[in-house]
Amino acid sequence: MAKRLTCDAVVVGAGMVGAACALYAARAGLDVRVVDRGPVAGGTTGAGEGNLLVSDKEPGPELELALLSARLWAELAEEPGTAMEYEPKGGLVVASTPGALAALRDFTAGQRTAGVTAVPVGADRLRELEPHLAPGMAGGVHYPQDAQVMPALAAARLLRASGARTHLGHTVTGVLRTADGAVYGVRTDRGDIHAPAVVNAAGPWGGELAALAGVRLPVLPRRGFVLVTEPLPRMVRHKVYAADYVADVASDSAALRTSPVVEGTAAGPVLIGATRERVGFDRSLSLPAVRALAAGAIALFPFLERIRALRTYAGFRPYLPDHLPAIGPDPRAPGLFHACGHEGAGIGLAPGTGRLIAQALTGGAPELDPVPFRPERFDTDGGDAP
Repeated sequence: MAKRLTCDAVVVGAGMVGAACALYAARAGLDVRVVDRGPVAGGTTGAGEGNLLVSDKEPGPELELALLSARLWAELAEEPGTAMEYEPKGGLVVASTPGALAALRDFTAGQRTAGVTAVPVGADRLRELEPHLAPGMAGGVHYPQDAQVMPALAAARLLRASGARTHLGHTVTGVLRTADGAVYGVRTDRGDIHAPAVVNAAGPWGGELAALAGVRLPVLPRRGFVLVTEPLPRMVRHKVYAADYVADVASDSAALRTSPVVEGTAAGPVLIGATRERVGFDRSLSLPAVRALAAGAIALFPFLERIRALRTYAGFRPYLPDHLPAIGPDPRAPGLFHACGHEGAGIGLAPGTGRLIAQALTGGAPELDPVPFRPERFDTDGGDAP
């Protein structure tokens, strides 16, 4: 290579996934730099709720990644200097009808075989866990492995712990490749950074970064809104959501889908989600989406009808058609590694993703089977259909 190397690896994206990739790559002995056109957590991470979930995932590769990440999050939370409002508060999934409860319990049976702790909760015990929950629910399931972090704070802490040099406010305008196609860094609007490895952690913009390297990755933005209430005493103890949330996560529909997700925070406000729709990068306020959020939350917790919503914000989940992230080396552009497409689970899946990327960068044995996450899979399976 003619150019002198700047570092061993450059990570594009200073959100949670990029921060985790930088952390684990640095701990594997690599000199890492992180580039982002905005601030730390300025994209999807800063618009997230901080959910670390196993409860919404069926048995398979994503759940395996979630279980690995849950263990790593617990370890990270114990490290000095990484305070990130980590709350291992658990989740509660509730069903309003006997039919929904039966389907939920069938779902949990498969999860248990994969290592998830899922505890059935009868209708008579729901309010022991959540005293302010609406009466009349058929039952639910308690997931003690679910947790939460403050996402922007956590991303900043992981990035600082990595020791990586950051280049914030630098827009990547190209991916540098040699005559034989190997990647050797990135071009930014403020100069080139040379490295034998580039990690695409650009979230919803991951497809655009892949295109700069001449490869195809069909990442699409999926907009979601969150309502934030005034600060309250802790009136919602767990992450609480309706059983139909799982179906909304798995849906391929581009149309608006909503299902109530309600949780308290360490700072006091209650966060209310979740909506999903594919409208490009349109950030405009959708009154139908926000009204649906409020109505769904009140149906779960009637006291919220008397509480003020102080603000709402929107973010873009990086959606891939098969609902699995792209993680690992791209054989179409040697030296390019992808860590994007996590949709709404990127914060929860970040540590496991970072570990897999670090193992790929250093030639280590992967902790999980990397095949389901291979970035080139959409070239052969027609997976970019809308």
